[in-house]
Amino acid sequence: MDQLPLYIYLIFRFTALLTIVIFYKASQNSKPFLFITLAWICILAFLSLSDHDTLTKSLLPIFPLITIPPALLVIVIFFTKKGKEFVRSLNIKTLMILHFVRILIELGLFCLAVYKVVPVLLTFEGRNWDILIGISAFAIYYFGFVRTKLNKPVILVWNIIGLAFLFNIIFNTVYIVLVLKPLNFALGYFPFFLLPSLIVPLVMFSHLASIKQIASNKIIQND
Repeated sequence: MDQLPLYIYLIFRFTALLTIVIFYKASQNSKPFLFITLAWICILAFLSLSDHDTLTKSLLPIFPLITIPPALLVIVIFFTKKGKEFVRSLNIKTLMILHFVRILIELGLFCLAVYKVVPVLLTFEGRNWDILIGISAFAIYYFGFVRTKLNKPVILVWNIIGLAFLFNIIFNTVYIVLVLKPLNFALGYFPFFLLPSLIVPLVMFSHLASIKQIASNKIIQND
């Protein structure tokens, strides 16, 4: 990854930081969330440093370690009493803002593809159209939460579509890791693997929490 320019590293670091800050704000400044997130980043950084040679050959050995824990945490949150309380406490308006980062993600992936360390398949020139969700999030936020012109069903459908787009990316990433097994895959290096291990789980959680709140007829927060 030494051939990559500094600005690509900065895009992913800034995107990860922005995602954390926005979700932290949506969680009413939850200290447990912040602690768990920072601890997870430390673990990821350690894995990156301790298993660099393996990562150079393939992302496969470490892929389950960086994706399964956050997936399990999401399940635990949605099926425990305290977890459900946490979901109900989230500010859905702020969660909508979080989806703006998907534009930065797509630009970052495109830059990595230009340097041939990420397959074009994972960019908007391939099978990743997630940038459309990032762009449309501005309209949903403005008309749904600022002007309040959109009703709940519209916002619900948008979140479901956004979740489907996200699952499309996850499926293609798994396909690349398990089938193509590319060498020097950027998502196996820090800070790039913050995308599948931290950013994507938070974006997915934001969709699921919003869907849960709307389906439960929770009043959308506008402040």
